[in-house]
Amino acid sequence: MNFTPTEFIAVCNQSLEYAYANVTLEGEIASFKINQGKWVFFDLKDEESSISCFMTLYQMRFPLEDGMKVRLRGTPKLTKWGKFSFTVQQIVPVGEGNLKKSYEILKAKLQKEGLFAPEKKRPLPDKIKTIAVISSTGAAGYADFIKILNERWGGLKVQVAHTQVQGLQAPDQIIRALDYLNEQNTADIVAIIRGGGSADDLSAFNDEQLVRAIARSKIPVITGIGHEVDESLSDLAADIRASTPSNVAQLLTPDRHAQINLINGKMYSLGTLLCDKISATQTETRLSLDKASQTVKLKITSAISDIENKIRLLDRLNPDTILAQGYALVTGQLKQGTVVKITTKSQEATAEIKQVKERN
Repeated sequence: MNFTPTEFIAVCNQSLEYAYANVTLEGEIASFKINQGKWVFFDLKDEESSISCFMTLYQMRFPLEDGMKVRLRGTPKLTKWGKFSFTVQQIVPVGEGNLKKSYEILKAKLQKEGLFAPEKKRPLPDKIKTIAVISSTGAAGYADFIKILNERWGGLKVQVAHTQVQGLQAPDQIIRALDYLNEQNTADIVAIIRGGGSADDLSAFNDEQLVRAIARSKIPVITGIGHEVDESLSDLAADIRASTPSNVAQLLTPDRHAQINLINGKMYSLGTLLCDKISATQTETRLSLDKASQTVKLKITSAISDIENKIRLLDRLNPDTILAQGYALVTGQLKQGTVVKITTKSQEATAEIKQVKERN
């Protein structure tokens, strides 16, 4: 078979792409460099061999440097110069020391940009009706979350976005799920959860693009990643950080039993208050009635006394009373020669007026 160099390179690349479409390599970085702020070049080596690697700066989701051990995924190819190269699609540091170094470098960078600023954090919504959950539905952390959620409170709507929560593909899957939930905008809060694991297992949550996606989310984000001692950059970017998936469920829902006890307590207090109010009202009514009764009694006594006084006055003015005291009542004209009638208590008489004169 006859080929031109270009044709031969194309055929080789077709064969490599078919045979090794998705290859994962582990090794140590050497000769790391960034060209024109766009392209990343480095060698991946072990004790005996070295492979030239290439990727775009966008694909570098973790800070990298010489001597760092990494795991990467991509495809082998021949360049147009006939050199063997490996085109990187995804890459992550491997090993606790390398992960910690990468973590600290990226943390300082994002902190300087203000991604973790406390003033950017949003509180939990007052009333949560719909919770969007990003997690692996087969993971123990998700099962714990749902269990606690159902035990504490019912009636909540849960939207689930199933993703990988570790490995090279996990960050992009979580980002797509988060972007989709923001487009739908039907959830009150997004919960990103994952149970415990090693530093390598949790490294997906230190992915720079994922951290930025969490920081720009229109919907508040709560994270529950690993155990309480684990801290990821995703935790720092989230609005609320919970210690575990179970703790996320606790923070998002009130405790049913505690609420029942609270309501019972309020009902008891209200009942006691009502009884006290009724008792006070009764006492107040009784006092008011007593006061009114005393007022009426005083008025009646005063009226009786007034009537008695008037009776005594009338009795004193009664003519019979006056006659009984020895007086006489004379009726008729007091003129000389006229006849008048004289009335005493027990007798009546007539008399002729002989003389009338004025009193001095």
